[in-house]
Amino acid sequence: MLKANMSTDRAYYSSSIEGFLSASPDSVLGEVTRSSGFAIELTQRDAWLRQIAVLREHLTLWSGQGHLFFEFVVPRMGRRIDVLVIIKHAVFVIEFKVGESKFNRSALDQVWDYALDLKNFHEPSHTITIAPVLIATEAHDVLSTVAESHHNDGVLFPIKASPASLRKCIETVLSVGEGPIIDPLLWVSGRYKPTPTIVEAASALYDQHSVADLSRSDAGAKNLLVTSVAVDQLIERAKTERRKAICFVTGVPGAGKTLVGLDVATKHMDAKSELHSVYLSGNGPLVKILCEALARDEVARKKTEGVRLRVGETRKAVQAFIQNVHHFRDAYLADQRAPIDHVVIFDEAQRAWTLEQTTQFMARKKGRANFNRSEPDFLISCMDRHMDWAVVVCLVGGGQEINTGEAGISEWIDAIQRHYPDWDLHISPHLADSEYAAVDALDALKTRPSVHFNEDLHLAVSMRSFRAEHVSSFVKHLLDREKTLARAALDSIRQRYPIVVTRDLPKAKQWLKSQARGSERYGIVVSSQAERLKPHAINVRSPMDPVHWFLDNKDDVRSSYYLEDVATEFHVQGLELDWACVVWDADLRSGTTGWHHRQFVGNKWQNINKAERQTYLKNAYRVLLTRARQGMVIVVPTGDLEDPTREPSFYDPIFEYLRGVGLAVL
Repeated sequence: MLKANMSTDRAYYSSSIEGFLSASPDSVLGEVTRSSGFAIELTQRDAWLRQIAVLREHLTLWSGQGHLFFEFVVPRMGRRIDVLVIIKHAVFVIEFKVGESKFNRSALDQVWDYALDLKNFHEPSHTITIAPVLIATEAHDVLSTVAESHHNDGVLFPIKASPASLRKCIETVLSVGEGPIIDPLLWVSGRYKPTPTIVEAASALYDQHSVADLSRSDAGAKNLLVTSVAVDQLIERAKTERRKAICFVTGVPGAGKTLVGLDVATKHMDAKSELHSVYLSGNGPLVKILCEALARDEVARKKTEGVRLRVGETRKAVQAFIQNVHHFRDAYLADQRAPIDHVVIFDEAQRAWTLEQTTQFMARKKGRANFNRSEPDFLISCMDRHMDWAVVVCLVGGGQEINTGEAGISEWIDAIQRHYPDWDLHISPHLADSEYAAVDALDALKTRPSVHFNEDLHLAVSMRSFRAEHVSSFVKHLLDREKTLARAALDSIRQRYPIVVTRDLPKAKQWLKSQARGSERYGIVVSSQAERLKPHAINVRSPMDPVHWFLDNKDDVRSSYYLEDVATEFHVQGLELDWACVVWDADLRSGTTGWHHRQFVGNKWQNINKAERQTYLKNAYRVLLTRARQGMVIVVPTGDLEDPTREPSFYDPIFEYLRGVGLAVL
């Protein structure tokens, strides 16, 4: 048992229940206040005193049988649980709403999120009963039903309780759950292996947490930290030796490439530092979402410390190190000086534009008729303006090109080979894998000096799905029409990562809602070519704002939760949902020998004959099918015999193929 009043890094106050009950309220308050590290407003002080009073009155029955923590930190979420109590074989996650008499949905979701975070990412919590409890201090005679959800993982539905019913709540939970007595010392010191969303991770890094805080500590996922360190080392080497270098980091979908880039950028946010870095992405929705999320989070975080910030000013600070690559490009078209940054990180570097695409754009939009550089070539040339040293970090996703004019990674290598003989190259050996389409370009480097292959520059394990790391393998085999391999991959993930298929969109929506708990985000995603889903109230041409879709809560009709607006591959690439509904239209059809690729033009479907555009469409579905962290439902419409653009024969083979690889039918 932990000693009474022993502080931990995880909580402002930690004590056995016996020690807590024997201490004076003022001494408990004093320790909580001292540990907080910032000035406490009277409202917060009074709230803590009210919590202390409620707990002192209702925990007496379990003196000597448990432990409690005030302001217990939830690392992945960067927030603190009001009170966490361990009694016998159960953990009680208690959130107080002081002065409130009602139990609103956002508060219930909040306490549920805390419980789920422990269950999913804290090793000692995987097999125990966790009870999320919301106490409205002005409510009277309230105690909701104590029950476990159909997930059957030990996390109970949120319990609504008034202060006077807390004792009865604890008794009921202890009678419902079962298991061995929890050792508080072992529990609190257990490994915490978080898998944050990209938005959560960016927020933590911006708050000066290290990527090590966000990395799971199991052997497979240590690679994230290893890769980040490898990039740091080559940057330091370039700076020390006054060299210019380009680095290629590869990784499977969801492995954390963006996290590596953000880690480098957030370490060097000081514009006066020689190591000042900027994170660039051509993914407009991702940049907007990250900037808005960081600005909102920073304002909220400072508010808890009594500091008032304006969102607009905070946005400007964020945009100094997270930028749209096209804005960066345009700035240094006009300004011929070297960038202020010695280090630039290009996320999704394979999506940079070809020479043809860039030349057409410059002539049409910028009035530069004689521009003759590809986007990679021009971006490298900007960094080559530095007289001393510079580093370009390219984060590369395989099979991720989804738009016309995207060059792939070979254009970066070709540009370096043609125009920058003095630059060093640091390359992940996996760049030679088929999905990166860079084999020919790499062959040309065999006689070039200063080419370094480094296995640490590859991220092999997907972190997007903490339930099943090999979802991307299943999707690859599914899209490559390798049915036997797809079945085997599905068998390896199905226990922890449900994937179901249905012909009924309303049923799929209900499935999503039933699976999601707390504020777990869910939404509908479709191909940008899915033009014939309008009868299902899905219009890919209807404007949607990805910032509202990804960041706003369940009360906002523009959010993904409403299941009205849908996102395409362009909106969701690089981001993730907890639960996804993928609606599969007749643009990618299943045939006896492979996929048939279609686009809807005018009033009919037409063949897509160019191999490049066929690849874009296949990759679009790869993006859609790898967005969900916890599970997904795939909807294949039934079609309509009276509508020649939606013939059942377009859709039935898709459904049969998916069912044939082993997907359960909803």
